[in-house]
Amino acid sequence: MERFVSVGVFIDGGYYAKVNRALKSIESSIIRVRSLFDYISDRLAYEEQVNPSDCQITEAHYFRGRFRVKDAYDKHLLYNERRFEDTLIENDVIFHYKHLREVERDGRTEVIEKGIDVWFALEAYELATFRKFDYVVLITGDADHEMLVRKLKALKIKTVLLTWDLANVDSTSPLLKEEAGHHWELSQILNDSPALKRDLLLKLRDNTAEPELGDNF
Repeated sequence: MERFVSVGVFIDGGYYAKVNRALKSIESSIIRVRSLFDYISDRLAYEEQVNPSDCQITEAHYFRGRFRVKDAYDKHLLYNERRFEDTLIENDVIFHYKHLREVERDGRTEVIEKGIDVWFALEAYELATFRKFDYVVLITGDADHEMLVRKLKALKIKTVLLTWDLANVDSTSPLLKEEAGHHWELSQILNDSPALKRDLLLKLRDNTAEPELGDNF
C-alpha cells in the first residue's frame, strides 16, 4: 500500500527577509518560493522513499510584522508588500501579519515587533496537532523556537529546521539545531550543488524599468 507524506511549512518572515536581503547583497538574487517548496517536497520524498507525487506540502504559513497602510505608503513599501504577497498567494501560502510600532528612544526610531514569535509557535503546534503532518519544516534560526521543536517531537512529528547561513543574517541558534531532528543548511547545500543553486535563486536584473523586490522581502 502506497504511503502519502504530508508536510507543513512555517516561515519566520523576519528571518526570511534577512536571508533575501543578504542574497541580494551577495548574489544579486532572491529566493524562488516555488523552487524552495519543490526542493523540500522532493528531498523528503527521497528520504521517505515515496513517489514525489505522494509527498506534498499540504499547508504553508508565513508570519511577519508590517506597518499600517499609511506608514507603509509614506515609506514607499506598499508596492513591494503587494508584490511579495502575490508570490505567497501564487504558492498557496497563508500569511499572518501583526502591526509594527515605531517608538523614539534616545533620539533614535526603533521598530517594535510584538507577539509574532509566540503566534508562530502556537499556530505551528496547533496545526500540527490537528492536521497530523508527517513533517513540519521550520524556516527560522530563532532560539525562541527551541521549545516548539521539542513539543513537535513529543507529538512524534518529524521536524526539519531549514536555515541559510549568510553574512548579515543572525547565526542559527546552536540549541535550536541540536533540538531539531533534521537540519538543512542551504548555504552549504547550494555550494555543493550549482545546479540546485541556479534553480533555487532568482537572479535580479541590474537595469530594469520595473522596480525589483525591495529590501524588506
